[in-house]
Amino acid sequence: MISLNYPTYPFKLRKNEVETDGRQANGGAEDQVKDQIFDPFRKKWIILTPEEWVRQNILQYLVQVMQYPAALIAVEKSIQLGELIKRFDILIYKEDKPWMIIECKEAKVTINDKTIAQLYQYQQVLQAEFLIASNGHETLGAQIKMGKLHALQNFPAYK
Repeated sequence: MISLNYPTYPFKLRKNEVETDGRQANGGAEDQVKDQIFDPFRKKWIILTPEEWVRQNILQYLVQVMQYPAALIAVEKSIQLGELIKRFDILIYKEDKPWMIIECKEAKVTINDKTIAQLYQYQQVLQAEFLIASNGHETLGAQIKMGKLHALQNFPAYK
């Protein structure tokens, strides 16, 4: 298991009225106030779900503590798995190739076989060297070497 000590970061938070489909509200009955967080990677306001809170803290850990280059981190991008379109949480590139896939779950979700299977689906397309799954307080990781998984005790150095 990987131990994470999240750095402090001045997250930008706001309350905003949004429609149930996520668009800006126009004052209709279905509108509701939602907490939002500004994602500096996607450069936009995102509804602050428990999973998003984990994702944002991990992103700051990667950049501030591990010194991963922010410009080489992709967040919530679509990939095609056969006929399905899926969205990974975090992908770090190295030398113009996918290097690490990170799957984030909200704190109350246990990292289990279903989470690992989700990472494997992404891995089939992305072919990254490292796979990480985290719910914020429990983080598991592995390096793929010669087709075998090797458990990680820490995030790998980027350099």
